Amino acid sequence: MALGDLMASRFSQSSSVVSNHYDDYSSLEYVDLGAQRRDRDSETASCSYGNATATSAATSMAYLPQTIVLCDLRHEAFEDCVPSGPSDRGLVSKWKPKDRMKTGCVALVLCLNISVDPPDVIKISPCARMECWIDPYSMAPQKALETIGKSLSLQYERWQPRARYKIQLDPTVEEVKKLCTTCRKYAKSERVLFHYNGHGVPKPTSNGEIWLFNKSYTQYIPLSMSDLDSWLKTPSIYVFDCSAAGRIINAFIELQEWSTSGSTGSSMRDCILLAACEAHETLPQSAEFPADVFTSCLTTPIKMALRWFCTRSLLRESIDYSLIDKIPGRQTDRKTLLGELNWIFTAVTDTIAWNVLPHDLFQRLFRQDLLVASLFRNFLLAERIMRSANCSPISYPLLPPTHQHHMWDAWDMAAEICISQLPTLVEDPTADFQPSPFFTEQLTAFEVWLDHGSENKKPPEQLPIVLQVLLSQCHRFRALVLLGRFLDMGPWAVDLALSVGIFPYVLKLLQTTTPELRQILVFIWTKILALDKSCQVDLVKDGGHTYFIRFVDSIEAYPEQRAMAAFVLAVIADGHRRGQEACIQANLIQVCLKHLQTSFPNDAQSEPLFLQWLCLCLGKLWEDFTEGQMIGLQTDAPAISAHLLSEPQPEVRASAVFALGTLLDVGFNTSRDSVGVDEECDDDEKIRAEISIIKSLLTVINDGSPLVRAEVAVALARFAFGHNKHLKAIAAAYWKPQGNSLLSSAIRGTASGHTTPTQYVTHNSVGPSHIGPLLRVGGDNQSLARDVRVSTGSPLATSGIMHGSPLSDDSSQHSDSGVLNDCTSNGIVAHMRPRPLDNALYTQCVLAMLSLAKDPSPRVASLGRRVLSIIGIEQVATKSLKSASGAVRLGEPTTPSLAGLARSSSWFDMNGGGHLPLTFRTPPVSPPRTSYLSGMRRVYSLEFRPHLMNSPDTGLADPLLGSGGTYGVSERSLLPQSTIYNWSCGHFSKPLLTAADDGEEIMARREEREKYALDHIAKCQHSSINKLHNHIANWDTKFETGTKTILLQPFFPVVIAADENEKIRVWNYDESTLLNSYDNHDYPDKGISKLCLLNELDDSLLLVASCDGNIRIWKDYSSKGKQKLVTAFSSIQGHRPGVRSVHAVVDWQQQSGYLYSSGEISSMMVWDLDKEQLVNSMPSSSDSSVSALSASQIHPGQFAAGFVDGSVRLYDVRTPELMVCATQPHSQRVMGIGFQPGLDPAKIVSASQAGDIQFLDIRRQKDTYLTIDAHRGSLTALAVHRHAPIIASGSAKQLIKVFNLEGEQLGSIRSYPAFMAQKIGSVSCLNFHPYQVLLAAGAADACVPIYADDISPAR
Repeated sequence: MALGDLMASRFSQSSSVVSNHYDDYSSLEYVDLGAQRRDRDSETASCSYGNATATSAATSMAYLPQTIVLCDLRHEAFEDCVPSGPSDRGLVSKWKPKDRMKTGCVALVLCLNISVDPPDVIKISPCARMECWIDPYSMAPQKALETIGKSLSLQYERWQPRARYKIQLDPTVEEVKKLCTTCRKYAKSERVLFHYNGHGVPKPTSNGEIWLFNKSYTQYIPLSMSDLDSWLKTPSIYVFDCSAAGRIINAFIELQEWSTSGSTGSSMRDCILLAACEAHETLPQSAEFPADVFTSCLTTPIKMALRWFCTRSLLRESIDYSLIDKIPGRQTDRKTLLGELNWIFTAVTDTIAWNVLPHDLFQRLFRQDLLVASLFRNFLLAERIMRSANCSPISYPLLPPTHQHHMWDAWDMAAEICISQLPTLVEDPTADFQPSPFFTEQLTAFEVWLDHGSENKKPPEQLPIVLQVLLSQCHRFRALVLLGRFLDMGPWAVDLALSVGIFPYVLKLLQTTTPELRQILVFIWTKILALDKSCQVDLVKDGGHTYFIRFVDSIEAYPEQRAMAAFVLAVIADGHRRGQEACIQANLIQVCLKHLQTSFPNDAQSEPLFLQWLCLCLGKLWEDFTEGQMIGLQTDAPAISAHLLSEPQPEVRASAVFALGTLLDVGFNTSRDSVGVDEECDDDEKIRAEISIIKSLLTVINDGSPLVRAEVAVALARFAFGHNKHLKAIAAAYWKPQGNSLLSSAIRGTASGHTTPTQYVTHNSVGPSHIGPLLRVGGDNQSLARDVRVSTGSPLATSGIMHGSPLSDDSSQHSDSGVLNDCTSNGIVAHMRPRPLDNALYTQCVLAMLSLAKDPSPRVASLGRRVLSIIGIEQVATKSLKSASGAVRLGEPTTPSLAGLARSSSWFDMNGGGHLPLTFRTPPVSPPRTSYLSGMRRVYSLEFRPHLMNSPDTGLADPLLGSGGTYGVSERSLLPQSTIYNWSCGHFSKPLLTAADDGEEIMARREEREKYALDHIAKCQHSSINKLHNHIANWDTKFETGTKTILLQPFFPVVIAADENEKIRVWNYDESTLLNSYDNHDYPDKGISKLCLLNELDDSLLLVASCDGNIRIWKDYSSKGKQKLVTAFSSIQGHRPGVRSVHAVVDWQQQSGYLYSSGEISSMMVWDLDKEQLVNSMPSSSDSSVSALSASQIHPGQFAAGFVDGSVRLYDVRTPELMVCATQPHSQRVMGIGFQPGLDPAKIVSASQAGDIQFLDIRRQKDTYLTIDAHRGSLTALAVHRHAPIIASGSAKQLIKVFNLEGEQLGSIRSYPAFMAQKIGSVSCLNFHPYQVLLAAGAADACVPIYADDISPAR
């Protein structure tokens, strides 16, 4: 199967894993989670109320939801770690040769002295005579010497044709010295090869000296290794073909050690030595070998290998050796016999080296220099052949033995197959040559490894062969597909492939136009760049980026694969100016925008991954690149990107925010510009673009995904950096105590009615993404609990806005109300340049920044605080305060507002402050006014420094941001960095072609739990419960304020409880052990609303809803200290003015993946947790607030709400009118509401504070069909069992009552079953086990009892 098809099927499988598995259950009412579903489902929904039998006929699987949420890559560790993205340094780049080298000059020294044997050699007869395949005795000695020298030069030239060759025949020491110095002079810093043939001189001395001649050839003259080394210098490679050559290596090693100990810096010398034998050995003299067998192996390996092999082969009788010299073809043509043999030989020797050598040594010897690599490949052959003659070639650096490696068998087989065809091919040159099956078989072996191998097993030894196969068109496609599968196994595999030398091959392949290679090449490059982005330089240099731009633009490719091409282009542009320029010149911006524009919902091409990477690619193209930003603005990029902010995938929305944020020029309108100099202020187009970008960003300030909000914070930081002065002025003006301040007047203007989004921000179709609710506003400025410290610093002081102490007001010495009035009315300050944007937008930005600083996600909140520090507001800790009226908590459960911000503005005229002491932490001020901050301590921390005096424009609260005299690169680097790009890169590092290994295990566990659930549901439905008195456990939670909410886990004997201070504790009631205890958050505003379990049939997550509407979802919550925050967001947006707390009520519906929330607001919020997006904001159709909420656990989209005025309403988000019916069964506040057990969607139970429990059937809307007067005016809690016909109610009068659905009381619980029969506390919460008849109760006295039916449940 082609990799493209494999990928396509893999992607389609992954997206439909759940649906395939649950096809059997398609008879459910379960509907797709799209916004467009309403029309499709409205019929089903409306008829389901009129016909109960239709629903009851549904299979029992209706009870088991198939939706799973919040288990994507983005939920793994968003809060824990900052993703790093592809690296360009460190371990990953080790595969790159540090410095590619070439051998520029070759010195050949032949000391043969033909016809005169050296004195220490006794020759046998017959004896090896051939030198360079020439018999020196077949012609005159001088002519033979010259012929051999010329032949040796030609043999070397085949390996390095561009080098300069110099030959010295039977030379003197002076001639060799001249030769060496000339070669070094010519080669400069390139490598020099020195080849020495000493067959006509004695063996080297014991000191490692080689022998040369005197001028008259009457004496042998020694030459020491140190002299030779000093002439030839480094880098160099020596080949010594003589007996006892090992002595030279030993001398060289001693020389190296002496140089190193002398610390002359020579320790870094790059010298390589190859020697024909060890110090005690003599060269083989057998006539079956040439005399220079070592040189022949190094320079004519194929000829030497075949001659040696034929004497040992079964073919030796039938093959004439002379045919070996007649092998047809060229070594460079792989379609000929000689070319094929050379190709196989290269593959075999490369494979042996890669599998035997350490990787750094392999890189140095086999990948750095072409000639050195060839010599070392051939050296492996020399070792094999010469060891058969009891001679051991050695090298420096030393190589491990390779002569018995099993790959030589593969070479022998390939050689035999080729040689068997030789007689036919020599006789008939037109005969067809049959290629060897060597490469096909090796690819099959590699494929077998891929099926069974892993990171922990031995790497595949065929990897170098796969590399060789890429050179051949006939094997290339298969090799690339297998290589892609290998790279997909993980970064370790990519690193191995790069270290074997794959990079130049796949780079060259980008020049091919073969269409079938495109998909797999894009995949391979994706894998390479996901590991190491330093390849971006080579890609741009070779023009490789155009290949990927064409691929992104080709609509016939799968969108997932086009996303990979967009990823490659994003990496090319990432922090690489040349890459940005090259891609922009190739019109990549226009290509990306074109495909973003043409992507419509449900369009096959609008694959989320593709949209995500188009946005990230655009962001990287114009990030910190003004020309790119200008092109983006001219091509209407802000508007095109903005429509993606309502996409259902958080990754796409976050990437769109990144693209918009990087369009904001950080340098625009910075404080370093002198007044009126910056002509860009007149650039209306740029200002309009900035306004539209900021307005777009503000629509997603309350997005459900922290991934998106983090990107908004980073984008606002860029904006704040560019518009620093103006944002500071707005912030400072607002935190003045005057009622006429700019921000407060803007806000108070909206305080007359409900805060609506249109009064703050223009928003698109995302739904009501409000800015208003960022700040809870009462009738006047003093109702705000402030918790910022404004360090407006110098810009305002210099401009004459702010004088006097931080408490400047009408009664202070320097009244500045007039200046502020002027600032407010004109929108500008006398000495400041005109603001590029209007005050209202700056106001919204400041509010948005404050909202982010209070975000329920710790990472987003820390980013928000960094943004605030840029505009001079610094967060300070707040504590509970006590005032005369009693205990007052500063910022009681409020929205993400300004709870506890203290102001610390520049309190003196900076222009006249030069004579003040430079460190001045406690300025003389009047005592703080209690009306201002309800007794909160003032905080001052502005340490004046000389540069602050001279450069008044950097009065930032953040000491880092304020430390530089001017805005420059150092300050810019302190801006919070976006993480969406690095985080998204992680997707491509993971396996993309294979499903996760644990899939089967997860499915098996799921099936086991489904079976358990169905068995117990059946028992619950058919059980006749008499009473609920069996007290099976009692847990002292040690909560100081009592238990506020409680939850029983479905598949483990575990109970989870939380108190008013949002302390969460998890307890095993079988073993009576505390499993975990932790705080939901560390903000001062506390108050718990509800605990819910998400994905209860799988790895469950714990949803914790706070009273202020903030939702936090935890995983691993029952493991001590290992709990992790999966996501967090604010579920309530826009509440009634003058209301102190939201009193949020929420409920979770697994079937639809919806979270419903409401409270002291005029609407119902419907959040899709799969999209992490607000999908609906429904008006509650009541002047009263919602006090109880219950989602149907059977029918997706249905939920019921109880109101403070006693009314009850049923809603269905699938129907066009949303509200199904409304009735008012109670006269007082509804305390609890729930759907009755069973499949009937129309029956509801509700209970009010007055103590009455009403049974409703919405098909008879007028009245209730059953009323129970359970408690007299003190009902506090109601619980309805999900499947058993039982309900329970609790009262403040220390009483729990249990009823069946007919209204009969099954029992009451007043006391704990202890020896003294202590009474239970005032009941605050009740919770039934979903699949067993178990009831847990929480009360004001911190004890949590658990009750069972008469028969204790089997666990």
